[in-house]
Amino acid sequence: MTQILLATVLGTLFALGTFLVLRRDVVRVVWGIAIIGQSANLYLVTMGGLSGGAPIASHGAHGFAEQPTDPLVQALVLTAIVIGFGTTAFALVLTYRVYEEHGTIDTYKLGGEGS
Repeated sequence: MTQILLATVLGTLFALGTFLVLRRDVVRVVWGIAIIGQSANLYLVTMGGLSGGAPIASHGAHGFAEQPTDPLVQALVLTAIVIGFGTTAFALVLTYRVYEEHGTIDTYKLGGEGS
């Protein structure tokens, strides 16, 4: 049941991110890329294992717990979250500079097609 729920959530996040990337507004494109990046991180964590066990071996009621979760995937995703946050902030600052220079963030008007 949880696998179906996770697949539905991941599919919805990827669809929302793709929908936003295809918009004309640059800010929505940046947020769409950020959502796709975070959903990819969620996918990696899901594939890394959701066994419920700690990354270190812990004693359960009958000895050792089930297979522990892989800590490498969690460390890589944590790094990807920090880098994604910085990249998103930088892209939003660049979008603000484009707005200051051109007075619009519409991609059609910036490309010369709407003028």
